[in-house]
Amino acid sequence: MLGFLKEPVVVTAKINVSLVALTVVGLISRLWGLCYPRAVVFDEVYYGQFVSLYMKRIFFVDDSGPPFGHMLLALGGYLGGFDGNFLWNRIGAEYTMNVPVWSLRLLPALAGALCVPLAYQILVELHFSHSAALGAALLILLENSLITQSRFMLLESILIFFILLAVLSYLKFNNLQRHSSFSGSWWFWLLLTGVACSCAVGVKYMGLFTYILLLATAGLHFWHMIGDQNLSNVSLLCHFLARGLALIIIPVVMYLSFFYVHLTLLYRSGPHDQIMTSAFQASLEGGLARITQGQPLEVAYGSQITLRNVLGKPMQCWLHSHANTYPIRYENGRGSSHQQQVTCYPFKDVNNWWIVKDPGMQQLVVSNPPRPVRHGHIVQLVHGITTRYLNTHDVAAPLSPHSQEVSCYIDYNISMPAQNLWRVEIVNRESDTDVWKTILSEVRFVHVNTSAVLKVSGLSGASLPEWGYRQLEVVGEKLSKGYHQSMVWNVEEHRYGKSQEQKEREVELHSPTQMDISKNLSFMAKFTELQWKILTLKNEDTEHKYSSSALDWITMDTNIAYWLHPTSGAQIHLLGNVVTWASANAAALVYTCLSLWYLIRRRRKIYDIPEDAWQLWVSAGGVCGGGWAVNYLPFFLMEKTLFLYHYLPALTFEILLIPIVLQHLGDHLCRSVLLKSMFSALIVAWFSSVYFVYCTFSPVTYGQPALSVTQLKDLRWKDSWNILIRKQ
Repeated sequence: MLGFLKEPVVVTAKINVSLVALTVVGLISRLWGLCYPRAVVFDEVYYGQFVSLYMKRIFFVDDSGPPFGHMLLALGGYLGGFDGNFLWNRIGAEYTMNVPVWSLRLLPALAGALCVPLAYQILVELHFSHSAALGAALLILLENSLITQSRFMLLESILIFFILLAVLSYLKFNNLQRHSSFSGSWWFWLLLTGVACSCAVGVKYMGLFTYILLLATAGLHFWHMIGDQNLSNVSLLCHFLARGLALIIIPVVMYLSFFYVHLTLLYRSGPHDQIMTSAFQASLEGGLARITQGQPLEVAYGSQITLRNVLGKPMQCWLHSHANTYPIRYENGRGSSHQQQVTCYPFKDVNNWWIVKDPGMQQLVVSNPPRPVRHGHIVQLVHGITTRYLNTHDVAAPLSPHSQEVSCYIDYNISMPAQNLWRVEIVNRESDTDVWKTILSEVRFVHVNTSAVLKVSGLSGASLPEWGYRQLEVVGEKLSKGYHQSMVWNVEEHRYGKSQEQKEREVELHSPTQMDISKNLSFMAKFTELQWKILTLKNEDTEHKYSSSALDWITMDTNIAYWLHPTSGAQIHLLGNVVTWASANAAALVYTCLSLWYLIRRRRKIYDIPEDAWQLWVSAGGVCGGGWAVNYLPFFLMEKTLFLYHYLPALTFEILLIPIVLQHLGDHLCRSVLLKSMFSALIVAWFSSVYFVYCTFSPVTYGQPALSVTQLKDLRWKDSWNILIRKQ
């Protein structure tokens, strides 16, 4: 029974020594001296702020993309024990001792290092030789720009890692398709493809380009499967469902999970939540939630409310009035009603309070039981402090002469009657009998007499002159088709009025609300709002010293100075390996020209290369050439500030094309032994030049050793490069 113990248990394993060696060398190249410099380097000043907010659980919105990449950077800070206390306000600022620099930079560096073995495996899965795969990995290893970008708290190396992982996973899955469909390894690589794609998109929306490329490739491969008569309809359906699950459903679920974790971690109010709706703000701990928690849900006649404009641009503001009146005549000579001013004020103020009044009754308090206001009801809005009624009439607004002036009515006894009836329209209602609700309801106020809609007009940042205290103009918009957000309001603060006397009511308006009912948004409601803000919120794009155009990237006519030592000449630049970049461009050109030549010749029934070599050539071009195109060409359509590092994902694919073209030339164009020997010698000389350029620019890749003025001038190989030289 115990006979098996007579023989030793032996485990055998195949180890690709080249792959292990490449991984080790990649780790050394990216992790060596990772804490240097111990100072803020370029965009670390940007991403570091978000890491600190994660550590403090404070909500933020970053319009540059989804939160997964930020969470990975924050994970590094968490593992290093970072407390979030550092002022990220200046590039070059020295890190304090509480900042775990090595931990914060670790994950980007690991991702950058693992791109080296991934490049090797991608070429192997494309069925190219070990030499070609080794060459691709070494080119990635010695690419200065990829090294620089992966050694700091930045996202590009993480993005490239997930992109390459997705491509490798799909290639492995596709190679298993013919012989091992629905096996464990088949499912593993298919599912990993979807996971890697969702992670790439979750780091930056640039990952969407490669995701679309892989979806198109999978669709093309499935289209070919449909024509396979050996596959039954049931088998085809199973293949379709498996791909749909792995490449669409799982990435969508994972993408949602990134936001779920993000919103779970960031539960505290902060400066960024002001651009969100009142309902979103009220769901966060502190801030607006401290004011609005437990307010009455249903707005009733007699309610005291503040009205926040939903648009929030050019800044958040609340419907406001004060005792000052419009000038009798404006500077352009137009006249006004000289009524009390109504504006949109960007700060909380007692003059933001209004009372919802029933036109048929005089009381300004909530009855018992309260009478809720519903969609379509007619109301009057009484300014809480001055007790004047919100009014509009056929008088031109001060800054928008095509719109009506909005005022609080003053009876001057000059044949200008009050027009102060407003119909409440709940924009996001579920039925026509919906009750107007605090925070949750988005409403329009339609003027009964003129059908004008209450609206904030200062969308371009225009504000009233000095007489209006630079506050935003509020108008009655006559053309009220549609529901533009500038016409939509929501109740933010709300209490049931109890005081009929004006002096008692003023005291009541000055006092905070104190009730205890919670109104939390669902995750999907919060996700939808946050996703919309990320997609639509655009910071003012300003010209940056190191911004560039997409055309500058191909020839590397630009660089970025990442860091400069405060006293010595030590500095770090985002600069690529000139030989590698030029070779990648040449490889792309050769591939395009050869492909066109082969296509024309094949059209004439002339086959210069075997069919299997042609299929290999096309598939490699689809992955590497297609990867370059989808990650580069969209930037010509983008209206945003662009930097050289945006080109790195496309560059990575273009570098993979170099050994593909070289192997093809060696196998099919160098027919004689002499030509093959000469070609091999040229490759050795070329690769030596790649290594030479890598070594030459290493001081500005790693930031050490410090170079003299003469050495720095010698590195300015192009006049357009901005190498920093201190004045003597």
